Amino acid sequence: MSENAGMQGVVKAYDSATGVGIIVRDDDRSEVFLKPGSLDGSMFRFLRQGQRVRFDLTDGDQPVATNLRFGSDGY
Repeated sequence: MSENAGMQGVVKAYDSATGVGIIVRDDDRSEVFLKPGSLDGSMFRFLRQGQRVRFDLTDGDQPVATNLRFGSDGY
């Protein structure tokens, strides 16, 4: 499993009770999943819909976002 660093996107959905969520990537508009524990070790305790984030992407059967950090709004 390899990692792609420095991806950016917007939170589409996040359930703080389960830790499951979806991020829409900026580059190709594909959806990337957050699994329970994806926020462990990051500065985030919860995410809100529409929040811009940067993340690393693990490759595999189903890409997963890891190492979340604040994204740039471009201004």
